[in-house]
Amino acid sequence: MQVQGRSPGKNMAAKRKSKGAYMISAVAEMYDIHPQTLRLYEREGLLLPSRTDGNTRLYTDEDLERLEFILNLARDLGVNIAGIGIILQMRERMEEMNRQMHSFVEYVRTEMFTHMSQSGSESRSAMVPLRRPVMVPRAVPLAGAGHAKSPSGRSTSKS
Repeated sequence: MQVQGRSPGKNMAAKRKSKGAYMISAVAEMYDIHPQTLRLYEREGLLLPSRTDGNTRLYTDEDLERLEFILNLARDLGVNIAGIGIILQMRERMEEMNRQMHSFVEYVRTEMFTHMSQSGSESRSAMVPLRRPVMVPRAVPLAGAGHAKSPSGRSTSKS
């Protein structure tokens, strides 16, 4: 039997179908955690909820997705707070690198299409010049593969 609230996943996602912002008490109840745990995650920089003018914490859907990831690491995988911080930091770096790679690929694609449309289909103006293939004659095997020619041109038997 599974303990309710122990595994963030489908049940938790179903609990937060609506878009909006959630107060700390509602989030704590939805995820079966103590409000102090949410405050600890905020103090450690793992969660950054927005604040109202009255300084009430408001958790967005993105905050809840991040909380589900944090709870998965902590509850299911046994990762401590320091480890969670490192994993979240690495995840953010990877997402940034992915954005940079997509941006770079799009830049190269745009440059390539621009260059191709300006120069036509001539290979002389290609980004990487194409060289004409050079024909290299193949060595033709001699009749009687078991024999080799001596320097004088006579056939000799190999033993």
